[in-house]
Amino acid sequence: MDVEKQVDYWRSGSEEDIAAAEALVSKGYLRHGLFFAHLAIEKILKAHVTRKTGDVPPRIHNLVRLAELAGLTLDIERVDFLRRFNLYQLEGRYPETSEALLDTEAANQRLMSAKETVEWLTARL
Repeated sequence: MDVEKQVDYWRSGSEEDIAAAEALVSKGYLRHGLFFAHLAIEKILKAHVTRKTGDVPPRIHNLVRLAELAGLTLDIERVDFLRRFNLYQLEGRYPETSEALLDTEAANQRLMSAKETVEWLTARL
């Protein structure tokens, strides 16, 4: 397996997904936008997992678990953010588990935090 090719695949997917998240939230599709923001974080974490293990990352969506598999050292605030942001992958896949009642302002704040997280993780790749 070409590790760098796989890392680039996950990194570019993350970039595309955070752009899609921004577009969706700006159009008022808050749940969908935050689902794509989760996907962007998930993919950049999978780039880290690939780089660390030299293998294809597992087909999981839990951001905290992916960070652990990547061997990332995160402060408690980042771990808490990832744990809380896991809600949006469930919300996007299983809307009957709806726990995230959002208004536009809250969605924009969460999107900004997600974007900062993607940028932080990308810089450390």
